[in-house]
Amino acid sequence: MTQSISPEPFNRPRRRNRMVEDEEWIRSFLRRAAVGVLATVSGGQPFASPNLFYYDEEKNVVYLHTAGQGRTRTNIEGHGKVCFSAFEMGRLLPAEKIVDYSTEYASVMVFGCAEIVTDLAEMRYALQHQVDKYFPHKKPGRDYAPFTDKDILRTTVYRLVIEQWSAKRHAETEDFPGAFYYGERSEFITPET
Repeated sequence: MTQSISPEPFNRPRRRNRMVEDEEWIRSFLRRAAVGVLATVSGGQPFASPNLFYYDEEKNVVYLHTAGQGRTRTNIEGHGKVCFSAFEMGRLLPAEKIVDYSTEYASVMVFGCAEIVTDLAEMRYALQHQVDKYFPHKKPGRDYAPFTDKDILRTTVYRLVIEQWSAKRHAETEDFPGAFYYGERSEFITPET
């Protein structure tokens, strides 16, 4: 099997007609996207893990966190180069030919270096902003006990320094024939008791 390496820069999408170059759109997307996937590598083996995240536009970094120890931390300690992708799926788009079936989507890929945050104040900042993103109606001291140093030190907080990014988007008109959303709603598997 021959391995093909694209002559294109890794942050340039193949489908130019779906490429988004509007940096305000990219920043806006990263502020609102619900989830992303962090790709790390260890010994040549890639690992991808879904994460909640906070995009700090002023610092141009993405903050994530995981448990205090684990594969993500080990991989980043060994090799800080990472790729992070945030995405949304829209409607499925049928067509006359199966090879023309498609979907609406929007995505941003971030390329950079992940660093482990060790400054307690920055860790608190990142974690609080992430809580504020996902639970904007909840307030510390009113709805939940604020982070203690002990709480913070149970986690590993990462600062993904953005070196490059790329974005794609595909959307059709509201009246696209036969367009529909996949499934009615996501169901979680309940653990066995």
